[in-house]
Amino acid sequence: MIAAPTRVLLVFPRFNPNSFWSLTAACEVWGARCTAPPLGLITLAALLPQDWDLRLVNRNAEDLTDADIEAVDLVLTGGMLPQRPDAIHLVERCQALGKPVAIGGPDVSSSPEAYECADFRVIGEAEGVIDEFVAAWSSGAREGVFEAQKFQADVTRSPLPRFDLLNFDHYLFVGLQFSRGCPFTCEFCDIIELYGRVPRTKTTEQVLAELDRLLALGYRGHVDFVDDNLIGNKKAVKLFLPHLKAWQERHGYPFMFSTEASLNLADDAELLLMMREANFFTVFVGIETPDEAALIQMRKKQNTRRSVPDSVARIEAAGMAVTAGFIVGLDGEGDGVSDSIATCIQASNIPMAMVGLLTALPNTQLTRRLASEGRLQADFAIEQTDGDQCTAGLNFATLRPRRDILADYREVISRVFAPDAYFARVRGLAATLDRAPYLPPFSWRALRRDLTALSRALYRFTRTHPDFAKPFWSTFWFCLRTNPRALQILLINMVIYLHLGPFSRYVVRQLDEQIEAIDAGRWIEPRPLDADRAVA
Repeated sequence: MIAAPTRVLLVFPRFNPNSFWSLTAACEVWGARCTAPPLGLITLAALLPQDWDLRLVNRNAEDLTDADIEAVDLVLTGGMLPQRPDAIHLVERCQALGKPVAIGGPDVSSSPEAYECADFRVIGEAEGVIDEFVAAWSSGAREGVFEAQKFQADVTRSPLPRFDLLNFDHYLFVGLQFSRGCPFTCEFCDIIELYGRVPRTKTTEQVLAELDRLLALGYRGHVDFVDDNLIGNKKAVKLFLPHLKAWQERHGYPFMFSTEASLNLADDAELLLMMREANFFTVFVGIETPDEAALIQMRKKQNTRRSVPDSVARIEAAGMAVTAGFIVGLDGEGDGVSDSIATCIQASNIPMAMVGLLTALPNTQLTRRLASEGRLQADFAIEQTDGDQCTAGLNFATLRPRRDILADYREVISRVFAPDAYFARVRGLAATLDRAPYLPPFSWRALRRDLTALSRALYRFTRTHPDFAKPFWSTFWFCLRTNPRALQILLINMVIYLHLGPFSRYVVRQLDEQIEAIDAGRWIEPRPLDADRAVA
């Protein structure tokens, strides 16, 4: 008698819906339910036996019912640190219904002790351990821990993700991956701990096959290379990009790409041209701070000895808008950090600037150093707050007075997300963003979606948020008049303010409450975390 195929439910846990990256209002304007699909889970789905019966539920986009859980034999889940509360809730819910749960992903790999409630824990990159898990399950095991060797997964054998499990209408964009790892040693970063400092890359054939699959499934538009540093292996990416350009030319440029890269991208004119010709339109850069002493303290020397505005301008001149990350609360920063960061953001014409409080993430050099200094704090974790570094963070004893750091952070948020300041940066971007004239194939569906999104945006700016109306309209007409070729990208940055404007005000209110608690003597410094526990 042939055994029935294993029925599997892949569940992506919820993020905090009120965070910087949720982009809630922008999703609503474009008719999406959340930003991006779970690339990790659909890659995992492709690694599982072909005869297993798979279904995907993304809790950021759709409801999970008890009937969904009861209909399967096994639930697979996992995600990042901000998803931990929902992941643990999911484990408990499934177990209450009598269903075993296997959990993996970056957070369980960094903090396996936090997920002891799960029936199975899969630690590390799935390609290196999933066969062991499948064999154990198939032989009757119903619990276990499976750990891959670090940095040993061969990404050239990573399968084509199961894009067919997705409903593209739920998302602003979809992602794919070219490489894993980063060559730098930034103290606060967990990427090098999870994936190593020697970037491993897929083959050109693999990536183009993924694009072919997206095209065949009818997807068009924004594709994000989710690499933590696309240019971490410059030699490999320079070999790949001409093939990406040729693929785009053959298919009439159906996709526009975004990615994340280190700021030294600005130093390589050849690489900038290659990305321009492949139709990259946005790149996220970790700038962190213009304070060189703080950069040296955090081991981010690649950002020193340079003008941030000049570097950003070179990237924008290649046709890519820059979004960027900044951090307040670094050990080496000076008292003038609020003015230096706000001035840097404004001078660099970066509309979408993610400014967060420093958080010592699990399994990082920063966490180990703070623990050894007796400064890492217990009874404090980002997952116990709202899971967003804009309103959490500083889970350690700070060198500067905590109140001063919070006040500086409040000043940065208030200044850079004031409507006039934000839209001034969009106008500055319009003056420097040199978009190449790549037009996608005409699509009535895309045209209807874009026109609907535009009408929603205009209504919200005019009626829902009348205090945004004047800077929006003046900026809209300025961009249309001076740089119509870049209008789509500029309008994206304007629409995102429908989320970032209200969210920044929420952050300021949270900071005011924290500062008031310190002033009133209600804030109690958490006790130091035992160093052995922190390192373990």
